[in-house]
Amino acid sequence: MSRAQPASDPSPASHAADAAALAGLRLRCPRCGSAIDTLDCPACGFAIVIDDGIAHALAPESAARHARFIADYERIRAAEGRGSASADFYLALPYHDASGRNRDQWRMRARSYDCIVRQLPQGGRILDLGAGNGWMSFRLALAGYRPTAVDLLGNDRDGLGAARHYRARLPALFARFQAEIRRLPFADAQFDAAVFNASFHYAEDGEACLREALRCVRKGGMVVISDTPWYARDASGRQMLAERREAFLRRHGTAADALASLGYLTDERLQQMAAALSIRWEVHRPWYGLRWALRPFAAKLRGRREPSKFRLYVARKPA
Repeated sequence: MSRAQPASDPSPASHAADAAALAGLRLRCPRCGSAIDTLDCPACGFAIVIDDGIAHALAPESAARHARFIADYERIRAAEGRGSASADFYLALPYHDASGRNRDQWRMRARSYDCIVRQLPQGGRILDLGAGNGWMSFRLALAGYRPTAVDLLGNDRDGLGAARHYRARLPALFARFQAEIRRLPFADAQFDAAVFNASFHYAEDGEACLREALRCVRKGGMVVISDTPWYARDASGRQMLAERREAFLRRHGTAADALASLGYLTDERLQQMAAALSIRWEVHRPWYGLRWALRPFAAKLRGRREPSKFRLYVARKPA
């Protein structure tokens, strides 16, 4: 992996540690699927470039297709006050939101994370899909796992660049890849688990993304979907998406629908994916508190659509 470009890494030692984390992975070209020994694809010429510790593995055509989505997403997240200039904010996640802006959401993330960890094999190699600022990879690394963070965003507040805040707390920072989830730059069967961390609902093609995650997982390994909204009725999910588009247009001047994402889960969608991929779902229900549990009853009394539920879905790759 000789094409590493240190850019603004704080020191040669930290850059060497980042390179060592990448060196433990077997890669493949995200454009054509060929195996690559370094960072250059011998078949199509695509090159993964490391900049400030982030391995950029987004092919130009994929980058162009996602450009508007990334721009809208970053603008909306910034307007919502996501991220912080303080390292303390990132180091406390998900158990404490030092900004105070999204405390309820982070409280739920913390309970989901605790449930996720109970499913994972201790010390395993974990693929964190939709890693955002890398908080889950950081927590996993502290707990002795070997995470690899993947996201479309590379910025320093809400994307992979924010992981710089974790560097001083870890012997070596976990590997970070800017990549498309349905075109992952990893060779087959090398992770013990792949976790869609509050990210699966952004998938354009849920089945394709699951298939790609399963490809990267060892036989008997698992794929986990966490913090993606579930509805008993498809009509409720469609109504939620319409309400969100209207709210985004009103607040941010964009519908945030540059990509036709999955948006939510239903039992029917889960069953269709399970049948197509020959998997079975285990369903876990984290406890988010009495107020959250009473939401469906409150919505029914007020004549509103059913609220979303968040569950943990675990599937194992057939041996």
